[in-house]
Amino acid sequence: MTPRERFIAALERRPLTGRVPHFELVFFLTMEAFGKVHPIHRNYSQWLQMEEKERMLHRRDMADLYIATAERFEHSAIFIHQNPATLEELERLVEVIRERSGDKYFLMAHGDATFAVPNGSDMEEFSCRMVEDADGLKAEAAAAVRKALDDVAKLRRPGGLDGFALCSDYCFNTGPFLSPAKFGEFVTPYLAELTRGYRDMGYYVIKHTDGNIMPIIDQLVSTRPHALHSLDPQGAVDLAEVKRRYGRELCLIGNVHCGMMDAGTPEQIRASASQSLRDGMPGGGFIFSTSNCIYTGMPLASYELMLEVWRREGNYPGSSQ
Repeated sequence: MTPRERFIAALERRPLTGRVPHFELVFFLTMEAFGKVHPIHRNYSQWLQMEEKERMLHRRDMADLYIATAERFEHSAIFIHQNPATLEELERLVEVIRERSGDKYFLMAHGDATFAVPNGSDMEEFSCRMVEDADGLKAEAAAAVRKALDDVAKLRRPGGLDGFALCSDYCFNTGPFLSPAKFGEFVTPYLAELTRGYRDMGYYVIKHTDGNIMPIIDQLVSTRPHALHSLDPQGAVDLAEVKRRYGRELCLIGNVHCGMMDAGTPEQIRASASQSLRDGMPGGGFIFSTSNCIYTGMPLASYELMLEVWRREGNYPGSSQ
């Protein structure tokens, strides 16, 4: 099986032999690993000045960097940050990656259109509108979902993207920004519609959100994503408990402790990686990753240590698995 096929098998909770699939939502340490700036950090104003020949060279360079990351760190999937962030450039970059790697990797992009935790400058206004303009806020949510689905419908599906990662964050480490009741009013129906729309078009859907999701996890699962990411231990999310309650309904992705990856000892990193494998692997339907991503400033050596544990302990025994 190719890495892509193994990733899809995990998303569909089918039995696997061999190593647990692995990917990271983002791998930002491309300068340290390859001596190249990550695609999302490249200068958009320079792009506007380029002729098409130079833009094509950049697309190829970005595609090669994504593929090199997947090959070096044994990722089964590539999360594409197109730059510029347009549908046209997403499609062009997908085409180049497919030309250079075929169907080896599962390709996904960001596709969320639901309300996330507002930033500091918008939080007060959003909170007031939930009371004073609830209908207007819901109309905005519905319109955003319709636009996202309409845009994706314009993509040329055959040979292109395999799925979408829905990356609106809903929670702090202490719990969701919205109460479960408000979440059910302003987010859940629209997340369900978005997920259903992508699935109807043949895409896989991975729902990402950090923090303590436990007060709203029933609602997240009810919207029927193929997988839930990142099952954050910093938000007191217990992977074993989530597996027990929901492992028959969707794939689970996570949950190596990013705080430990950033500032922990080697022993703490090994322990977190081992715990995630022990909790997530039984019965399949699990993809190994950190509880967020490999972000700027995290020591590359920590990630490499995590992968050592995965290569040693993350293997399903026998054909019965």
